[in-house]
Amino acid sequence: RARLLKLGDQEHITLFTVHHIVADGWSMALFVHELSQLYAAFTQGTEPDLPKLSIQYADFAHWQRHWLQGDVLERQLSYWKQQLQDAPPLLELPTDRPRPAVQSANGAHLAFQLPPELAQRLVQLSQEQGVTLFMTLLAAFQTLLHRYAGQEDILVGTPIANRRRPEVQHLIGFFVNTLVLRTTFQDNPPFHKLLKQVRETALDAFAHQDLPFEMLVDALQPERDMSHTPLFQVMFVMDNPEPGELNLPGLALRPLELESGTAKFDLTLEMAHADGCLSGYFEYNTDLFDESTIQRMLGHFQTLLEAIAQDPTQPIGHLPLLTPEERQRILVEWNDTAHPFPQDRCIHALIQEQADRQPHHPAVAFLDQTLSYAQLNSRANQLAHFLRRRGVGPEHIVAISTHRHPDMLVAILGVLKAGAAYLPLDPTYPPARLKFMLEDSQAPILLTQEGLADHLPIAHLQSPVSVIRLDADWGRIAEEPTTNPDVPVTPDHLAYVIYTSGSTGQPKGAMLRHRGLVNLTDVQRRAFRITPESRILQFSPLSFDASVWETFMALRNGATLVLAPQETLANAIDLVRLLQEQRVTTVTLPPSMLAVMPQEELPHLQTIIAAGEACPAELVQRWAPGRRFFNAYGPTETTVCASMFLCDPADQQPPPIGTPIANAQLFILDPYGQPLPVGVPGELYIGGVGVAKGYLNRPELTAERFVPAEKLGVGSWKLVQGTEDDGRQTEDEGRAAPISQSLNLPTSRLYRTGDLCRFRPDGNVEFLGRVDHQVKVRG
Repeated sequence: RARLLKLGDQEHITLFTVHHIVADGWSMALFVHELSQLYAAFTQGTEPDLPKLSIQYADFAHWQRHWLQGDVLERQLSYWKQQLQDAPPLLELPTDRPRPAVQSANGAHLAFQLPPELAQRLVQLSQEQGVTLFMTLLAAFQTLLHRYAGQEDILVGTPIANRRRPEVQHLIGFFVNTLVLRTTFQDNPPFHKLLKQVRETALDAFAHQDLPFEMLVDALQPERDMSHTPLFQVMFVMDNPEPGELNLPGLALRPLELESGTAKFDLTLEMAHADGCLSGYFEYNTDLFDESTIQRMLGHFQTLLEAIAQDPTQPIGHLPLLTPEERQRILVEWNDTAHPFPQDRCIHALIQEQADRQPHHPAVAFLDQTLSYAQLNSRANQLAHFLRRRGVGPEHIVAISTHRHPDMLVAILGVLKAGAAYLPLDPTYPPARLKFMLEDSQAPILLTQEGLADHLPIAHLQSPVSVIRLDADWGRIAEEPTTNPDVPVTPDHLAYVIYTSGSTGQPKGAMLRHRGLVNLTDVQRRAFRITPESRILQFSPLSFDASVWETFMALRNGATLVLAPQETLANAIDLVRLLQEQRVTTVTLPPSMLAVMPQEELPHLQTIIAAGEACPAELVQRWAPGRRFFNAYGPTETTVCASMFLCDPADQQPPPIGTPIANAQLFILDPYGQPLPVGVPGELYIGGVGVAKGYLNRPELTAERFVPAEKLGVGSWKLVQGTEDDGRQTEDEGRAAPISQSLNLPTSRLYRTGDLCRFRPDGNVEFLGRVDHQVKVRG
């Protein structure tokens, strides 16, 4: 179809529409060239001097059908079958939206031009390495795809003119073929070695370019999926561009750039080298990608090219992706969480201050019983003195296994006041698991209750454990003084040891310090608006780190901790009744419990924290109106919580896990330990004051999971000067005393979570699942 659009006396647009099945890019260049000759001859009244054609396209088609048979066809097929054996069916690029069940052709383009000096260096690099510019750019693009998708096997399609015979050079027709170029990234090769692999692959593919792509698909019979194209979903094109302008008698012609609104694949990168410049465009499927994502991808591609041109001997895993601006934003600005907190205090000392400040205020409520802060502090003091007389002190571990009862709080606080760390043991655990934790921790003392002592696996332990019954033995404990013991314990000493579930292997004891716990409770006070009037439910079992979160949120901040029997907490209807009767203001519940709780009137409930499981959007919409609803996240190894997000009930999407809490940092790294940009999934690493000391008696596992930052693409830095308050609940809440030096957050060691996450453009982190690769750190 041909159309002439007259825009004015001196300006016209000529449109030609030709089906791709009868013409390719080379053909269109021939078409424009011959049209120009015909126009010139017409305006000058002469005969056009077009080249004589020795054959027609039909002759080529006839020849191809008869030639591509027998041994010739078998050789071509054999090469491609071997080359694509066991190839992954899908390149899983991170997308902005889930892939539709049926692929569309909805698309857009993003044009760009690289700096001339970069183009010159890439041409020079190609010459030095004995490759074409096509091969260098293809290797760089495949490196980008590898780093984005986290796959070691990358397949990219590329068109080839397929005009190797001189007779077809001037024919208009569909000659172009599509080749599948496969590159592997095993063992983190230097880029210049990867380039050699790409060169050999490309040359071999060019030598076997005659097999039509459609025949290859028919021969390989890949499992077809309507959501994506077979064999490859990303294409790379290197163009030999036409002249920018073509002068004719009385006319100046130039190509008109059109936005077709279509995309043939998930992603296509087309580049051209002309007049010393490298330009191109990304064509992308708009069902999958936003323009902002492709803009970022362009920046990452240019960053990669700059690094490659500067030093092609770098391993591909060490080549940077982030632009300097992104690196500053993701590593520094989004982790600039320094906030003053009483970092020179221990958690029990802050609880002790609450007892001095409000001795008669209820610290614990259980059924019809209450325990004031003065009573809790006095009893804990007596237990602490009792433990001290038995040699308990800093860095010692004391096990606790009790029912849900005020005794549990007396035991926890008493152990801390003795300077030791407490080890919670759920009495409902299987005996074998309890036996393992007691033997592994080598805890010399076990605090329990009369009804539980006989059921705990004490008799079969390799090392003897001294059992103290908090109820039956309280007469002896009560003989101790009620004064606060003077114990040389510091914020760097252990506060508690808690064993992980063992879902990813053998249970291991994470060792957590006072400093991280003090920081956590300071964060809770501000985020959840905890005051002495707050009533906080203790829902989680003792052996779960969420119990640490609930217990110290209340006691450190002068609130009331509400205890209840396990059977009450396990029943959704009884739980709601408990919240009403106890006027609970703050709860931390797993989404699975929120999903089954009846939505009764809860006028006192002000704050809900969902944690421990993925939180669906419908739960936020149901429970958030009229109150504050947080989605919180954190591994045991980072003092319960590392990030949180204040949810909006109007949001239709599942909430992210948020941004780092004060004095914590979140990094999302690829398998090479390099920071990843917005939208690209990687493993979440956590730094800051809450990171555990390590795993008890597991030095090898500690070294594996707690990684020095210098081995990764993350360094440490000193954050801005802040202020430090004394943690007191007063009317002058906003006032704080200045501190003399900057808060230097300990980012020298990061905890590898094993969780797959990605940054959203606003800096919030989205949880995606578990990683399935091993990190390959430097060295």
